[in-house]
Amino acid sequence: MHVHESNPWRTIIALSVFVVILIVGFLTMRKPLLTYELDMKQSLNEAKASDTSFYPWQLDSVLKSEKKSVVLFDIRDHFVYGQGHIPGAENLSAQDLSKNESIERLENLKERGITVVLYGENQLHANGPCMLFRQVGLDNVKELVGGYQYYKSNKDKLAASINDSTLHPEKPRYDFAEMAAPKDGAKLNINTDKKPVVIKRRKKTTAVAGGC
Repeated sequence: MHVHESNPWRTIIALSVFVVILIVGFLTMRKPLLTYELDMKQSLNEAKASDTSFYPWQLDSVLKSEKKSVVLFDIRDHFVYGQGHIPGAENLSAQDLSKNESIERLENLKERGITVVLYGENQLHANGPCMLFRQVGLDNVKELVGGYQYYKSNKDKLAASINDSTLHPEKPRYDFAEMAAPKDGAKLNINTDKKPVVIKRRKKTTAVAGGC
């Protein structure tokens, strides 16, 4: 005789406790802090879009304006930030970007219609965090082209950087795919009348009789 047959109440209590634990687990399950809103194709389009970039000549007008419609976040560590940073920029190191309070701050800035510009030591430093935030729906986040290095070298002539060709997206001089494509009316010269090659095996020669 099984235990549950001799004492069915014990089995019922055990099952009830198990069900209660499952219900409590589902009710107390935390919602993910970040949920992706863009698929792979949309993310690639975001990477190519020009509105993900914030240029130094735009930064020049922001620094001179009293109305703050743009917030700068320096994502370098606290020590490097203390050695020098863009005036008015807040320090939010890359390690703290995914914390609850950081996400809440960014969401609040989006609701207020404020553009968030991330910058690191160079542009590549802020590229990953910028794309992450845009993938989760924070489309007000941009990256500073050139990063802090470019700002430091050109802080007295930011407005003139609009003529700096190195800051503009590079375009290939030649479209190799178009050059390789067959022209209209052109036909590929493929000879289909070739006869298949017949491989003939050589007959093995017999060993010479005799010996040493």
